[in-house]
Amino acid sequence: MSARSASVKRDTLETQIQVSIDLDGTGQAKFDTGVAFLEHMLDQIARHGLIDIDILAKGDLHIDAHHTVEDIGITLGQAFKQALGDKKGIFRYGHAYVPLDEALSRVVIDFSGRPGLEFHADFPKAAIGSFEVELFYEFFQGFVNHAQATLHIDCIRGRNAHHIAETIFKAFGRALRMAVSQDERMANVIPSTKGSL
Repeated sequence: MSARSASVKRDTLETQIQVSIDLDGTGQAKFDTGVAFLEHMLDQIARHGLIDIDILAKGDLHIDAHHTVEDIGITLGQAFKQALGDKKGIFRYGHAYVPLDEALSRVVIDFSGRPGLEFHADFPKAAIGSFEVELFYEFFQGFVNHAQATLHIDCIRGRNAHHIAETIFKAFGRALRMAVSQDERMANVIPSTKGSL
């Protein structure tokens, strides 16, 4: 793995999670979480973000997927924070618009050191298969709290719940790719007038 990589473990009474990432990867992904639709979405992050992601999760799925989904978001956020280090030389900001047929979503991220989430997506149904769509918010809230990032997610339009979810995660991957990329003109410089993030 590259210098911009991280491996994080999180163990609670509800979940046991291991996450490894490489920010300078090629989009390779390996998941074993027990939550198939989330894995499909996580694969969008890896492939469109060109980030290698490996996630192994065991959770209390006999209850529901809530703890597993939220804790994967938390652990992935911790891994990003660790892999970015002091954030010298990164672009810091990233944004993307992604369409899929009738659906269109915009995602904007700032690795500001300040957690914040604005999530605006109206899904036409409460679940995609067995996956409850309200868990997307919990995933992203966990991520921003522990990556210490500000994240704005807006589904601009869409009728199909699967399409809406996929545009959000593809745009999230693209925005991450932009934000964590290294800016040759800012090498060894923290992208903030405060001198720290």
